[in-house]
Amino acid sequence: MAFFSKLKERLFKSSSKLDEGLEAIVEEGAEISEAAPSVAPHVSAPADALSQDPGPASAAPGPSKEEPVAQPVKPAGLLGRLMGRDSGPAARRVLDDDMLEQLEELLIAADMGVDTALRVTANMAEGRLGKKLSAREIKALLAAEIARVMENVAKPMPIYAHRPQVVLVVGVNGSGKTTTIGKLASQFKAAGKNVVIAAGDTFRAAAVEQLQVWGERAGVPVLTAPEGSDPASLAFDAMTRAQEEGADLLMIDTAGRLQNRADLMEELSKIIRVIRKKDETAPHNTLLVLDATTGQNALSQVDTFQKLADVSGLVMTKLDGTAKGGVLVALADKFGLPIHAIGVGEQIDDLAPFDPEEFAAALTGLDQS
Repeated sequence: MAFFSKLKERLFKSSSKLDEGLEAIVEEGAEISEAAPSVAPHVSAPADALSQDPGPASAAPGPSKEEPVAQPVKPAGLLGRLMGRDSGPAARRVLDDDMLEQLEELLIAADMGVDTALRVTANMAEGRLGKKLSAREIKALLAAEIARVMENVAKPMPIYAHRPQVVLVVGVNGSGKTTTIGKLASQFKAAGKNVVIAAGDTFRAAAVEQLQVWGERAGVPVLTAPEGSDPASLAFDAMTRAQEEGADLLMIDTAGRLQNRADLMEELSKIIRVIRKKDETAPHNTLLVLDATTGQNALSQVDTFQKLADVSGLVMTKLDGTAKGGVLVALADKFGLPIHAIGVGEQIDDLAPFDPEEFAAALTGLDQS
């Protein structure tokens, strides 16, 4: 749960917007709902997720004509909502077409994409239209549906008996490739693997230096070449050394490239052709590192790199710096590629295996305690 706590804390921009938005949607229609006949909600979400909801007041005779109509419950303050505290009985709203439309708009604003947002809300509404739900119940439904979409893509990077296992890491400029390689190499080294890193971003001295720092920290050798050298040649030499030393893993960094730059993409193709001269089965993993702050542009990046480099898995970084973490749901829904890890910071333990339930809870602001 340690990473979940960190994820929930650092996914503040995304989770707070969804959390606040869901609260606002329920509160907006709560006055109308309170005047409507009470309908006991039937929510097929995890029982423990819903058990903490205070629910509607116990059944009692309705107010007489002389009694004033109960006023809508005053919504909890922002801090109270973010901490999961209510100031009184939970407001409820009837799940109808208007509410569904507002939910769709909220999810689209969180970069979940139109198709995914429509699918998610449709599944949430199945069997529940016309029933009164609290904000917490809506969060639990949404979290359960997000986790369902993503459960099949939550897979750690596979480790094979083949030595060396060649891991090619690709992505656009600034996506966090270099840092991700350093963190993964350090984690694999700590797990007892013999790791070699090839600093294939020969056009950016800072990337080489950054990898060297990580290599020293983890006790992992980092192979470099003079600035401006052919990265394919370095990759070939790195494979030779990894084979000679019996390394378990060879992680190859590549220069950040825009998916619309044909010359840079051809360079990536050359790296793949060259390493296959040493091992026709390489690369055994091609990790695409995505920057969560790019939003829907991540979809076009996956599409392009998948065609060019046969991407085998994704790593999403910088989830702590975006208000649109829903793009990860859209990626899972559209491509179904394994999501190996997510990052929420710069420290080594800020990159962790992807857990769909923890991510869904953090994204929606649902308390898992």
